[in-house]
Amino acid sequence: MQYRRLGSSGLQLSALSFGAWVTFGNQVGRGEARELIAAAWDHGINFFDNAEGYADGEAERVMGDVIADLRLPRDGWCVSSKVFFGSSKQPRPTQKGLSRKHVHDACNDALRRLRVDYLDLYFCHRPDPDAPIAETVWAMDTLVRQGKVLYWGTSEWPASAIREAHKVARAHHLHPPTMEQPQYNLLHRERVELEYAPLYSELGLGTTIWSPLASGLLTGKYNEGVPADARLGQEGYAWLQKWVLGDTESRRVERARKFTAIAQELGVAPAPLAIAWCLRNPHVTTVLLGATRKDQLLQNLEALDLVGRFDDATWSRLEAATT
Repeated sequence: MQYRRLGSSGLQLSALSFGAWVTFGNQVGRGEARELIAAAWDHGINFFDNAEGYADGEAERVMGDVIADLRLPRDGWCVSSKVFFGSSKQPRPTQKGLSRKHVHDACNDALRRLRVDYLDLYFCHRPDPDAPIAETVWAMDTLVRQGKVLYWGTSEWPASAIREAHKVARAHHLHPPTMEQPQYNLLHRERVELEYAPLYSELGLGTTIWSPLASGLLTGKYNEGVPADARLGQEGYAWLQKWVLGDTESRRVERARKFTAIAQELGVAPAPLAIAWCLRNPHVTTVLLGATRKDQLLQNLEALDLVGRFDDATWSRLEAATT
């Protein structure tokens, strides 16, 4: 395993990490979850990602129970949660968003569900138009000073909002956001490569990127339609299917087919190849992996060996095919 600094902080995260979105509490039971986390740990993964909104908090309960059962040493791994969407199916106004109250309450709930005394990373899951950025920065700073959070950050915030959060923090000598968790893959590149470009040196921003496989699209599993047992085929995820597959104009499926064809020509599986492409970006701290089976996870880990296998011309060809 490789380890990378989280932006300008001193925290070293594994280049590949493991997340619980959609899987834990839904597709994956506790037995499978235990096997996945054990395999991740055995292969050097030290960052496990979660959120209050994943399966209405059940994903955090499962992860917390499994890690406690495995008795992993607390100083050897990092865990995250995210605040914004709430952990109930129909959250009331004070049970969601980035107000001081919900940021505080959600953190305490996450600590309880994950069975930890502190969160290594805590993300504002989306920007909140109803909460002043200054209020959120103060709320996060309070949690850091209380020892409940070590590093806080954002997820899918515009660069302007991240800058504003840093401005507030500097003005009041508060802890600024350390990291951002954006979507990043061969089909979705603009925010990480263009919008955030000045922030890496300007603010020392780290990134924990999600959806390196474009929710499975880059594996080729949707080249000929949506299998019934696939994530996009799960009940209640019609919105995700529409978002992942896109419309005719976006040509997402067509671009994915071109990518998988090149992967076949190169003699490698599409999934680790797509992940390896993400790892080539020096501004990516860690790539979040999602898996429902141990064999999927182990295949994804092969990405580490693929980063240096191909020349620049091959990577450029992959980019051209998916543009």
